[in-house]
Amino acid sequence: MPRLGLALSLAGTLMLAGCMEATLSPTSDAALTPRDRQLLSRAPYAEAQIPQQFQRHIVEYTRQEEPGTIIVDTDARFLYYVLPDRKAIRYGVAVGEEAMAFSGVATVGKLAEWPDWVPTPEIQARLGPYPKRVAGGPANPLGARAIYLYEGNKDSLYRIHGTNQPEYIGQAISSGCIRMTNTDVADLYGRVQMGSTVVVLPPGQSVASSTGNVFARRS
Repeated sequence: MPRLGLALSLAGTLMLAGCMEATLSPTSDAALTPRDRQLLSRAPYAEAQIPQQFQRHIVEYTRQEEPGTIIVDTDARFLYYVLPDRKAIRYGVAVGEEAMAFSGVATVGKLAEWPDWVPTPEIQARLGPYPKRVAGGPANPLGARAIYLYEGNKDSLYRIHGTNQPEYIGQAISSGCIRMTNTDVADLYGRVQMGSTVVVLPPGQSVASSTGNVFARRS
C-alpha cells in the first residue's frame, strides 16, 4: 500500500477507535452500594441479556434541554440524561403501553432507594390482588431505586424505577411507568437532583427526529 494510503487508513482507524471510545460507556455496577450487591446477589429472577442498543451509552445530543434534564423517548425505548457539551447518557428502558403511558413535563419530586410499592386501586383491579404494601427488595416491582414524577406539587403516580423483569427492557408493557435495569437506575439515581425536569415524549415524537424543546418547561 502506498505510504499516503497507509497513513489515511491508519488515521481513519484511529478516528473510528476514538469515536467508539467517546460514544460508548460500558455498563458497570459502580453505583451499587454494599446493600445493593447483597440484595441483588439473591434476586429471584434470571439476569437478562440486554440487547446492545439498549445498554448504557454516551451519545451526541442535539436537542436544547439543559444539562441534568431527563428525556424519555417512549417510541424508541430510550431515556436520556443530558450532559454538558451536547452529550447525553442514553439508557434502554421499558415503557408503558400507549393507552397507559404518561407523556408531558414533570419534575423529580421524590427519590427512594429500595422503595416499598403501594399498588394503586387501578392496579389492584387490573392486575391484583396484591398486598396493600410490598416491602422493598429484589422481588419488588420498583427494583433498586425509584424516581417519583410530580406535576406541580402533586404526585403524578408515575415513576422511573428499577425492575425485577429486566427481560422487558426495550419493550412497551402493561405498566405505565418507566422501567430500567437495577444497575442503570442506580447509575441515574446517583446523578439526578430533586426538582430536575423530566420530559416524556408522546408516541409519534422522538429524540432522533427533533432538535428543539417539544414541551415548554413548567415553572
